Amino acid sequence: MVIGDTTLPLVPYPVQARAGAPVRLTDRARVVAEPALLDEARLLALDLSARTGFGFEIVADPDPTPGDVALRRLGSTPGDAYHLTTADGVVRIEAPDDAGVFWGTRTLLQLLDHDADGWFFHGAEIEDAPRFAYRGAMLDVARHFFSVRDVCHYIDLVAALKINVLHLHLTDDQGWRLEIEGYPRLTADAARSAAGGDAGGFYTQDDYREIVAYAARRHITVVPEIDTPGHTHAVTVAQPEFTEPTVISDDLRAQSVELGQDLPVHGRPYTGWGVGFSSLKTGDPGTDAFLDDVFRQVAALTPGPWLHFGGDECLGTSAEDFAAFTARAAAAVVGVGKTPIAWHEAGKAAELPPGSIGQYWGFLEPDPAQAEEARAFVAAGGAVVLSPSDAAYLDMKYDEDFPLGLTWANGPTSVRASYEWDPATVIAGVSDADILGIEAPLWTETVRTIADVETMALPRLAGIADIAWSPRDADTRTWESVRGRIARLAPAWHAGSVRFHPSEEIPWTQA
Repeated sequence: MVIGDTTLPLVPYPVQARAGAPVRLTDRARVVAEPALLDEARLLALDLSARTGFGFEIVADPDPTPGDVALRRLGSTPGDAYHLTTADGVVRIEAPDDAGVFWGTRTLLQLLDHDADGWFFHGAEIEDAPRFAYRGAMLDVARHFFSVRDVCHYIDLVAALKINVLHLHLTDDQGWRLEIEGYPRLTADAARSAAGGDAGGFYTQDDYREIVAYAARRHITVVPEIDTPGHTHAVTVAQPEFTEPTVISDDLRAQSVELGQDLPVHGRPYTGWGVGFSSLKTGDPGTDAFLDDVFRQVAALTPGPWLHFGGDECLGTSAEDFAAFTARAAAAVVGVGKTPIAWHEAGKAAELPPGSIGQYWGFLEPDPAQAEEARAFVAAGGAVVLSPSDAAYLDMKYDEDFPLGLTWANGPTSVRASYEWDPATVIAGVSDADILGIEAPLWTETVRTIADVETMALPRLAGIADIAWSPRDADTRTWESVRGRIARLAPAWHAGSVRFHPSEEIPWTQA
């Protein structure tokens, strides 16, 4: 529950918070941190300096003075929890581990404000910990490619909202985006294209390591996705021996006509965004060896516990072949030391490894078959990540006239619609205990630049972050509360030149 004043300008809102005495800043303000927290101290000092222009020297002084921010590890229950207080003119952030300290600094940045007398932190006493361990955002770099710099920029944006997982959709029909040693054509040929005929691109393994390291310094885990067996037309361009013939359905023909796009041709780059026509070969030793090699290299590059192997929209693959392939792919992921994540359709497979994670992307009112597929992961000793497409998909239009985005997920998704749902009520029989977390995917069929990414993600991602972190029964877990708190993020976004959508649903703060 929230104690006392609930007007602190925070998204997501803490478990317990009350207002306190503000802390005034001067150009002599410091960040005081023990040596083990120097990374967190440096990031905080950089962020504070960018906003205020002050230097924020980093010191290990055991006696902070008024205006200082003191960081300390204290306690024995890790898991992103932290304690923040303002007393005697000093901000103190304490947590059992480095991650908790970092999330506390993200809260502090939202407490930064200025008035006629200069910069200050809103006073607060906060006890905080997240509702869900997995608080995710997905960026589709396959439909449109985004540079290392752009991805790192997105990491900073999501970290500010206490998002701790970045799911990178690295492969799809339109392009293959990660260098795989031994298969040079995947990047020489299959990475050249993008949706709409735009230029493609790919990450070298060193590029990918840079992204992973940048995320790790911000306590964000990267989840790589190699989509299989469908969404693999790019593989036909580079390694056709591992793929089935392209399946052209009547639905795909109709969609291509509606969008004014060419049909896919086996072996040629595809720039449309129809789905369901491509597949890797199932039950083929050569394909299995190829996938094993890809998973092995991706796992070696990724220190986090998860590897996503796709498993969605395999419309041209028989149910029997899909189930056999899915079981084989999931076992291969386990074989390289990772926990498998797959889209909920993979729940059709009877032999999912124990502990596998299903990512549900159906609607808030589930199709019964999709709900059963998601529950299969829980029955197998795993868990579910919730990404309901008609609430959490950041690529949906804000309204019918919005210039970016799509509308297939029950039409446009307003900021309010993206917030007014609860993960524990989506799938019958799947409660908080069965939910690893939630994730907001951003598919990029129409999203071409990092400015487009900012516009589609913000402000909706802020509300979704509130769902992922804040208690379900909190007094602040209302639309009226969150819209006012999101409004107060505007000054920081403006200061960072973030091109968010100025939705009329939000009473924006200008100062």
